[in-house]
Amino acid sequence: MKSRFMLIGFALLVLSMIGSIAFSAWPRSPWTQADVAVLRGLWIGSMPPLPPDPSNRYADNAQAAAFGQRLFFDTRLSANGTIACATCHAPQQGFQDGKPLSQGIGTTNRRAMTIVGTAYSPWLFWDGRKDSQWAQALGPLESAVEHGGNRTRYAHLIAGSDRAAYEALFGPLPDTTLLPPSAGPVADPTARAAWDGMRAADRDAITRFYANMGKAIAAYERTIMPGPSRFDTYVQAVLNNDTVAMQTLLTPDEVMGMRLFIGKAHCVNCHNGPLFTNNDFHNTGVPSVPRLPEDTGRAHGAPQVRGDEFNCLSRYSDAQPAQCGELQFMKPEGEQLIRAFKTPSLRNVAERGPFMHAGQFTTLNDVLAHYNRAPAAPAGASELKPLNLSKTEIAQVIAFLKTLSGPLATAPTWLTPPK
Repeated sequence: MKSRFMLIGFALLVLSMIGSIAFSAWPRSPWTQADVAVLRGLWIGSMPPLPPDPSNRYADNAQAAAFGQRLFFDTRLSANGTIACATCHAPQQGFQDGKPLSQGIGTTNRRAMTIVGTAYSPWLFWDGRKDSQWAQALGPLESAVEHGGNRTRYAHLIAGSDRAAYEALFGPLPDTTLLPPSAGPVADPTARAAWDGMRAADRDAITRFYANMGKAIAAYERTIMPGPSRFDTYVQAVLNNDTVAMQTLLTPDEVMGMRLFIGKAHCVNCHNGPLFTNNDFHNTGVPSVPRLPEDTGRAHGAPQVRGDEFNCLSRYSDAQPAQCGELQFMKPEGEQLIRAFKTPSLRNVAERGPFMHAGQFTTLNDVLAHYNRAPAAPAGASELKPLNLSKTEIAQVIAFLKTLSGPLATAPTWLTPPK
């Protein structure tokens, strides 16, 4: 009897061992429920519907987008006939230009941000000095170092070549017959004097025309959206609990970089959401560029957007005051905004060097090394703390960042000049 129980016990032990081995060989998800919640928030499938822009009644008008596309690629909208919006926001380069400082008629003091997905952003430019895509589009057109143009120059141009397209959308163009050929509230003293000499009613009519140009360009830019990357395919597998796919879609280093990104490296603190940006402003101790004027970032941009001629509350906006909450309740200006710059999206970041607002870092390794050291800011207070990442961990984070690259979710016809 004793030997029989011993045999039974031995058999049960063997079966238990076999079951244990079989269970341990079955792949399990490497992510906790908390991890999955974070990854879901970064997944492109969590992108909310495109938010309306109440300040632009033409924002989702396909005809306006088509007209805006023509304007976006039109080099005639510059003083020397060689600069278009697409010069610094080149589709083949992720709608940026790959330069430390953007080059238009002259050289700017910052690098171009990508416009991909900016329809989701309440603030535009590195300092957030504009609060809509259409207001942003208008700034470079009058900048002396970007397009170098002015309002009546553009009015004469559109009247001569695109009158039908403009009037089909916005109604009659202002009468340009008696207007100066070159006038606007710009840096050029001759054009400024001509602008000041115009009747107030004519200035208002031309400014409304000018705002409409921006609204058409914005309607086009709203079509420019990111598409899924290898990261998104991996997260889809995580959400489906497809452990087999999880083992093949990304390398171990890429997965470890993802863990670091949402954990030890604290990247997700600012680079969160499906666009990998919180659309806020942070001082991260980025060094200044000696040959450039002092740049205080959001500390300068906040008062600019409050007083902007084309902000959400302006007479050229289509919004009601109650629809301008971002502007009305923006953070108060203060020391915490000094050298705070907008958090850029990390989608396709590996193809968008150099990095930071004036191209201070050439490679992603330079960026991670800076965050790892967390040096003091040139002005204001840096939010960084040393990360204490090893060289291997830095390489793994960079490997993960490369998984965020993917094609645009935009029809190819929008990515080239219209015929």
